[in-house]
Amino acid sequence: MDPLTTAASSQDLDTTWVIIAAALVMFMQAGFACLELGFSRGKNVGAVVAKVVLNFATVTVVWWMCGFAMGFGGAGWFAGESGFFLTFGHTIAEGSAIAGALDGHGMAFAFFQLVFCAVSLAIVWGTTLERMRFVAYPIYSVVFAGVIYPLVAHWIFGGGWLSDIGEGVQDFAGSTVVHLTGATGALAAVILLGPRRGKYGPDGRPRAIPGHSMPLFGLGVLILWLGWFGFNAGSTLSAADGRIGEIVFVTNLAAAAGALTAAATIALRTGSVDVGMTGNGAIAALVAITAPSGFVELWAAPIIGGVAGVIVVFSVLAIDRWLDDPVGALSAHGVAGIWGTLSCGLFASPRLVGAPDVVGDPGFFYTGSLTQLGVQAVGVGAAFVVVFTLSYLTFGAIKATFGLRVSADEEDEGLDIAEHGMYGYPEQFIPATGGELLSSAGVAHAGGDGGH
Repeated sequence: MDPLTTAASSQDLDTTWVIIAAALVMFMQAGFACLELGFSRGKNVGAVVAKVVLNFATVTVVWWMCGFAMGFGGAGWFAGESGFFLTFGHTIAEGSAIAGALDGHGMAFAFFQLVFCAVSLAIVWGTTLERMRFVAYPIYSVVFAGVIYPLVAHWIFGGGWLSDIGEGVQDFAGSTVVHLTGATGALAAVILLGPRRGKYGPDGRPRAIPGHSMPLFGLGVLILWLGWFGFNAGSTLSAADGRIGEIVFVTNLAAAAGALTAAATIALRTGSVDVGMTGNGAIAALVAITAPSGFVELWAAPIIGGVAGVIVVFSVLAIDRWLDDPVGALSAHGVAGIWGTLSCGLFASPRLVGAPDVVGDPGFFYTGSLTQLGVQAVGVGAAFVVVFTLSYLTFGAIKATFGLRVSADEEDEGLDIAEHGMYGYPEQFIPATGGELLSSAGVAHAGGDGGH
């Protein structure tokens, strides 16, 4: 076969894989929706749906306008400089992964990075369930997709200054860029927002506020688990070198280990296997393996994931004493994201790190050197400080102008009716005549149990 034809076919195959992987990552929005719906009370489920849909739409438009350009539009030390209002044929600056005239292959890359940004933003909102005003979502989304996320992505993924620290920060698919960034924004939000009414008793001790559906939560975990194969393996940006299969297997091993260790840890503490903790153990492990998934051997994956499963249990219990995080995002994405990023400095394999164009050095267990671990710590610290500062300022401005939180009466009534003028489960909340309840289709039926 002609070499030019072979090269074109290989590029087409790579582009096809990137689009498939991006679709899997976009499907993670459904996973976040199910997870948050499960952990929400029935009076707030419609608000979750509205938030997820409109936030993804906002990210899409802002990423096209300026987010991609800031993150991937060149190799400037601070931010990119080309690709604003992406247009077919426009020139993307040197240093970008798609430098040159923008074509369909480059647009696939831009879309892949867009869905990463959308996942990072979705992480922010888990901590804000059941009490945040809807107006805060689009405002912060614009700042996040246009400035906050692109800066961190550029510094680590796009050739910015963190790629020049040592041999570069290792973050294959985003334990820091995506997950720690989202969790740090969430931390800023929850500090300014405060806890849900009734979360803490007069003595200051936390109370459980159960969500309305563990089956929905479980479905969300499995959807996210599936989407992670696109997240990590898609970050190869190539289908031709056989790395996809290895990364998928590494990812799955870590997730399984995290679910098992989280289930065991909470069972030893409480005497029962908690569904929420087990699911968050899998998610924490997936977050942790995201950074090292392209850099570690199979044997390291269950160690990294298993440690994450233990960490998330203790972290959720500790954070719950002070901050109201309904879904455990600060632990599963933040603390586990830090662990995953640092783990590269311990477990990165010379076989994989020694490949061309791979940043960083092998980890401590191969070299005895803590150099790469130190580089990883700098990356974590820089991302946290910048994201927290910008997020706190943004949420603080929203709080001072529009208001960040609904009123006490609106919170008691539920965000579905207070913010959206409807109920997610109308048959449970809208009484019909004669002691009947009205179904979502407007049909009255007898009984006081919502027809369940």
